[in-house]
Amino acid sequence: MDSIRGQGGIQMLLTAEREAQQIVKAARDLKTARLKQAKDEAEKEAANYRSHREYEYQKHISESGDSSDSTLRRLKAETESTIRNLKETASRVSPETVSLLVKCITTVR
Repeated sequence: MDSIRGQGGIQMLLTAEREAQQIVKAARDLKTARLKQAKDEAEKEAANYRSHREYEYQKHISESGDSSDSTLRRLKAETESTIRNLKETASRVSPETVSLLVKCITTVR
């Protein structure tokens, strides 16, 4: 009788172990499915972000393409203005500079 009871106990343990393995396997499968879903969502979000940034970049390029000519004209005007100012300053200061140089050269110490 004890051996029959022992057999039943062992059988119950084996059944419980199989059920536990199935529960663990189901949990692993669920975890794997959730990880795959999260990875897919992250890839989709990254692709959306990349496409948005590419759109913004192309938009910026197209907008700045027209403004590059205006930027070039503005820089050219600024450069010409700066050159003009430097020439005016040089012509104003030139007589003083020449007289100072002549004075320094001709004065003996």
